[in-house]
Amino acid sequence: MTQPSETLLELSGVCKHFGGLAALSAVSLHIKRGEIYGLIGPNGAGKTTLFNVITGLYQLDEGTFSFDANSYACCKPHLLAQAGIARTFQNIRLFANMTALENVMVGRHVRTHSGIWGALTHNRATCAEERAIAGRAHELLRYVGIHRPSNTLAKNLSYGEQRRLEIARALATEPKLLALDEPVAGMNATETESLKALLQSIRNDGVTVLLIEHDVKLIMGLCDRVAVLDYGKKIAEGKPEDVRRDPAVIAAYLGGEA
Repeated sequence: MTQPSETLLELSGVCKHFGGLAALSAVSLHIKRGEIYGLIGPNGAGKTTLFNVITGLYQLDEGTFSFDANSYACCKPHLLAQAGIARTFQNIRLFANMTALENVMVGRHVRTHSGIWGALTHNRATCAEERAIAGRAHELLRYVGIHRPSNTLAKNLSYGEQRRLEIARALATEPKLLALDEPVAGMNATETESLKALLQSIRNDGVTVLLIEHDVKLIMGLCDRVAVLDYGKKIAEGKPEDVRRDPAVIAAYLGGEA
């Protein structure tokens, strides 16, 4: 049997323009299976644009994008979710008036089999599938460390719990790549360390992680490899200790921290 490629996601020469603004210019990178990959850069460097290309919110203008050995140069978010890419957002986007359990169950929708007829008739197969979805949602709530009753409304969870709930909902899609947009934004040091441990567990359980963060200390202490963007161009990529010493990175982003 053919072994899967070590590379899970690969971008080559990716460009994205908004009018006359080149948000991304010939960006190339590859993310290996089973690693935690960090993406950093100054404000306006193009990190979010690249993240949105990878997750299907933006379509690239030039270049190629492959995931799990398949080309997705022009693809919609729901198709990429089915392929195995799940994401969270910088600004929390939960269903505030739904319970924690319901939020996670919604994330499972991409893997369900019951169609409209099953929803209308509520037949035996649909009921069995709903029970399985609820069971898996309970497991994921425990996995991410939410110990509140599952019927707690999302809006009544603490900020840190809401961040974890977003991750649980993303994990419900059974992703091969979990893409996180500033997951520790607004967290204190204790919450950040706890989330770091969760991300390591997720990777150890076989899910590749892509991480955008402004917390350079977290990125350098957590990621296997790091890419740095500046003005829409990749200026460095490699192991954290190598990237930290790169003169272009020091000049563009890290300043005296290197």
